[in-house]
Order: sequence, then structure tokens, then C-alpha cells
Amino acid sequence: MARVLMVSSEAAPFAKTGGLADVLGALPKALLTHGHRVAVCLPRYRGVSLNGPTRVHQNLLAHLGSRGFSLDVWAHELEGVTFYFLDCPPLFDRPGIYSANGSDFPDNHLRFAALCHGVLGVLRFLFSADILHLHDWQAALCAPYLRTRFQLDPSFFHLKIVFTIHNLEHQGRFGPHEFGELGLDAWLRQPQFLGHNGDVNLMKGGILFPDAITTVSPRYAQEIQTPEYGFGLDGLIREYAARLTGILNGADYSEWNPETDRYLVANYSAVNLHGKRLCKRDLLAELGLPDENLARPLLGIVSRFARQKGLHLFADIAWELMNEDICLCVVGSGDPDTEDFFRNLASAFPGRVAGFIGYNDPLAHKVEAGADIFLMPSLFEPCGLNQIYSLRYGTIPVVRATGGLDDTVDHETGFKFWGYWSRDFLLAIRAALDEFRNGPEEWERRIRTAMARDFSWNASAAKYSELYAGLLDD
Repeated sequence: MARVLMVSSEAAPFAKTGGLADVLGALPKALLTHGHRVAVCLPRYRGVSLNGPTRVHQNLLAHLGSRGFSLDVWAHELEGVTFYFLDCPPLFDRPGIYSANGSDFPDNHLRFAALCHGVLGVLRFLFSADILHLHDWQAALCAPYLRTRFQLDPSFFHLKIVFTIHNLEHQGRFGPHEFGELGLDAWLRQPQFLGHNGDVNLMKGGILFPDAITTVSPRYAQEIQTPEYGFGLDGLIREYAARLTGILNGADYSEWNPETDRYLVANYSAVNLHGKRLCKRDLLAELGLPDENLARPLLGIVSRFARQKGLHLFADIAWELMNEDICLCVVGSGDPDTEDFFRNLASAFPGRVAGFIGYNDPLAHKVEAGADIFLMPSLFEPCGLNQIYSLRYGTIPVVRATGGLDDTVDHETGFKFWGYWSRDFLLAIRAALDEFRNGPEEWERRIRTAMARDFSWNASAAKYSELYAGLLDD
């Protein structure tokens, strides 16, 4: 079995802005069950307490252009996984992970270059790995550092590198003047390497130099090779397609399981669905909606309000859809216009629409359990987790057939639409509503089928194990 060091800008429960953290919180634990030894490197942000961790190394030096940074390393073991926190207060002791007051930190290129330099020290002094598994652009520079400046270092001769693309839209692009601050050989500035339309693109380092590339679903691995989803890198990814594998993310069923969920007023299972109706009543009460909505189909949305999530498709059809005698609950935040839209919709239909602007984890669990139908009309979705949660909770998803949504929802468990058009979305919702209203027998059969689908991390970890084994056998 392999010794695996993962590198990420965030990992649950220590630092989280989205699904990347959930992956780094769950996948390492799942790999342990397959016999691997796993550690994770990430920055020590302001919110990461040093009360529990132990300092295991001091003064790792990162030489970046004309500047130098010193990093201390703190270690903490959680459920068998060792987390290494790279501590450099000038770079990471800030009010946010990537940004503050709505603006990205202008030195993010330096911050994550320093992280990658620190990882080399962890590999050399603390955790000699067989596999270095990098996640997204923030960790990508580890690969060109190792394959250029450190290619003759015997400490790293045996090391295999895996790079996972979680969302190709975010590539770590910076201005040309910032290349000199990364501590890279000058020739890497050329367009066939990290240069990109005059800028420097850190994601390219994760595509060009690793031994294997993965994405977070099989369908997304195909999509990013097209101009529509490649965000300018589709040609490069097609060139390296032989290294590319799509491995579906898993769900953490210790947190998302209606049989044990601590946030639910009543637990339930596919065998006994009685608790789901109680959860619907509780959700309506929590949102201040009357009990008369129990007879109506309750549609749920839990989402970031961002262009990627396709919520403008819902806005296009919302007024027409409300004529279908439905009830709607929404949890999310982001784009101000989308926030205002849902506020206005709730004002227009005060007894049937309720929204929570922001993120509320207990309420998100209640929506997954209490809603009848879950909506995800994404423009693209590398994997997606909410549709997987919805399946486990017997809340039937209506999704656009893209990325992980297409890989996880089928005709037996949900409803899909293919074109990125509001009318297609409306037709898919209406198909779900028709089945819901045609009587409980068919609807409950669909619920039970959905709840039986297994998208646990164990299956995903097995595929990563196969990938690691294949690299180490080369």
C-alpha cells in the first residue's frame, strides 16, 4: 500500500469555503480503509487553532524570486489522518482564505507558491511519500517545482504525482509581472508551459507535469476536453487525455444520512418513510410556512448563487411555475441580484415561498429531508454533492445532465434535462410534479430506489487505490 501526501488550500473541518474542503475531509479517511497511510498539507490560516497541533518543524525556507519566507510546520492527527499545517503569518494570518471584503488577496500567487515550497520540506523531513496528490491550482506548483528545479534531488526520485481538477473555471491566472515571484525557471514562462495569453496560469502546471490527472466525475473528464467547458485549456487537456481519469466524488454518509442525521426532527429510512413527512412539517414550521403546504409538492434549493449554478433558468420560469400550486424553500447566498430575486419571490408568495439568505448547515439538512423535489439546473457541475444527498434522503432531484449530475442521477431516481434552456428545465420539473400528483405508489417507489443508490467514499477510494497502484507499478 502507498504513503500518500495530499496538498490542498482547504480541508474540513479546519478550513472550508466549499466542496474541496469536504473532499479533503473525507477521501483521506476512506483511503485508510484500503491500507494506505495518508497525510494532508494545508496552510495554517487564522481560524486554525494551534491548541491541539504540535510543532514538528521550524524555519522551512521558501525562496520566491527576490523574497524569502519562513514556514513552521504543525501536525495534528484526526481519525488516523495526519494534517500538516504550514504556518507563515505574513501570508496566511488573514481574515479570509482567498479574499477579504469581496476582493481576492493580490499576493495569492505568492501565498500558494510558498505552500508548495513548504510541501517539499514536509516530503523531505517529515513524510516520505510514494504519491503526492495535488488538488486544484493552489497546489499545482508542486509539480513544476519537483519536475524542474528538484528533478535531480534523490529525495524525490521515486515520487509519483497525481493532480485533481475540482473546477477548471478557477485556474490561478496572474499577470506576467508576477511570474518572477514564483521561484520558477524562466523558460516555464513560455506559452507551451505556464504562459497563457500573456498571463501565468498555475493550473497548467498541474496538467503538464504530473504522472496522472483526475477530475471529480467521469462525465466532467469528457466535458473539459471541449471548448464549452475547457475555459481555454481544452486543447491542452486533449493533448494529455491519456493521463486523465474521471473518479466520482463520494458523499460522507456519516454526516448525510436520514437514518442518523442529528438535525432532523425524525429519522427515517427507505423501509419506513414516515419520518420524512414529519421532516416536511418541521421544515415548513422552521421557515414560517403554513401546514396547508403539506399537500403541495415542496421544491428545495440549496446552492451558491453563482452563474455556474444556473439559477437564472429558475428565475425565467418562476412566476409560471408558481401557478402549478407548489411550495418553494431556498437556502443560499452570493450574487446580489439572485438574492434580491428570491426575496422578491418570497414577498410575492408569502404563504408558499420562503428563503434563507446565507448558509445554514442544519437548515440545509432539513431541506434535504423535508423537500419533495430538489432543483439543480447547473450550467456545469464537476461533481456536485447536493444531488447525492438528495438521493440518500429520498428527495427527488431535477438536474441538468452535466458533469457529476449526469453521472449520479438516472431515469429511475430523478429527472434530467439536457439543453441549457429555461423551458427544458420547466418541462423536467413538470414531469416530476405529474408523477408526484399521480399517487404515492409510483413516487414512493422512486424514493426507495433513489435511497438505495450508494455513492459513498469507499467506492471512490477504491478507484484512487487502483490509480495509485498502477503508477507505482510503472
